[in-house]
Amino acid sequence: MLSEEDFGLVGAVLVFQAFASLLVDSGFSYALIQRKQPSHLDYSTILWFNLFVAGGMYIILFLCAPLIADCFQGDQRLIPLSRVLFLAMILNASAIVQTNRLMKSMDVRMVAVSNSIGLIIGGIIGIVLALTGFGAWAIVWQTIATAACKSLVLWTTGHWHPLFRFSYTALKSYFGIGSKMMFTSFLNTLFLNIYSFVIGHFVGLASLGYYTQSDKWSKMGITSITQLLTSSFLPALSAVQDDMKRFASMVSKMNRFTAYLVFPALIGLMVMATPIFHALFGTKWDPSIFLFQLLLFRGIFVVLTSLYNNYLLALGYGGAIVKLEILRDTAAVIALAVTFPFMGLTQPDNPVYGIEILLWGQVGATVLTWGATLIAIVRHTHIPFGRYIYDILPYFAQTAIIVPIMGSAGMITANPWIKLGIEACIGLLLYIGGNMIFGSKIQKDVIAYFRGREIL
Repeated sequence: MLSEEDFGLVGAVLVFQAFASLLVDSGFSYALIQRKQPSHLDYSTILWFNLFVAGGMYIILFLCAPLIADCFQGDQRLIPLSRVLFLAMILNASAIVQTNRLMKSMDVRMVAVSNSIGLIIGGIIGIVLALTGFGAWAIVWQTIATAACKSLVLWTTGHWHPLFRFSYTALKSYFGIGSKMMFTSFLNTLFLNIYSFVIGHFVGLASLGYYTQSDKWSKMGITSITQLLTSSFLPALSAVQDDMKRFASMVSKMNRFTAYLVFPALIGLMVMATPIFHALFGTKWDPSIFLFQLLLFRGIFVVLTSLYNNYLLALGYGGAIVKLEILRDTAAVIALAVTFPFMGLTQPDNPVYGIEILLWGQVGATVLTWGATLIAIVRHTHIPFGRYIYDILPYFAQTAIIVPIMGSAGMITANPWIKLGIEACIGLLLYIGGNMIFGSKIQKDVIAYFRGREIL
């Protein structure tokens, strides 16, 4: 129901919200997870700090709304849209500590439940508003409703209430790791959002809409896997940071656990990209399909890099993570400078040809960062390079064998829903069945994990 420009309008505002949300958290959520036993006062202090910064950032962004519009060809529709959409930042800030406490205890079920309820209610509101002609406002109120519902569920089920106290001493004790992670997150957010800003500013909101759709859908899988790694692995790693033998054993299992999930999930989605988009949107968003595939390919290295950063963070090497993020952003800026002259190129059947070139530069910067991070983690953990490759290679090989079979099986029909069903079923049966035949222990661990059992 909504146009490419509607999605582009919201995508433009989300660039600024991403940076504001980063400042709200200030890296303290990572520091809380890294700390072995945070106190009630620690959690309360971080909560009040987050809410205070969120309120201040909202006021600043509210006043700067006209300047935001000027960044995107002076489109005045962005002013009221941004002033309402930025309220989601405060709602999300109220849920950070509640989410963090669940992640610390490795209880991801309630996080998943709150996300699901928020998405369902927000989705219903967004659909109703889209059908009644609200345009881009449908996406804005969907975002607000999703954030509000998620926060409400976490607060009503979390059985935790903050102290009405604030400790500068507690806040200061988290500043070392927190500041490094905030700077790292800032660079990461810059890397992930600079393309939205550049596309919207120099190419236009319609092209930004195509990019926003591909970015949004690719992030659903990438972010879910990354959050799973952080919520489950970082607390466990932090608990054994002083026992390097056990730490190394856990690292090997986490490498295999991650590879088991990430390769079939993201490469499988790349193969099924066309029937996914055609089933959900018809042919309206066809220019987004290859962008979606490129972002998924990049996402494989994003997830692996995030995994390795968990290892560094658990051992307290926040400075190393900052240096690696600087390396990635430097590579990204160089890639952007090289591909920028081609960004506005189009072809008769491809209005986003230039953006595809731009994303290839983004992929290159991410692969470079993955390689550098792997070298750094080998040096800091003293686990051989070959061990990291050996842990993930079997799952990549299985996926590489299966995906051509998936694609071939889907060619028997032109119906996108049937094609999608065939490809998904073939892929799952071959992957799970193959691992069962070969007695994969990690597959049993993954199943046990999703049943809520301890595996580490």
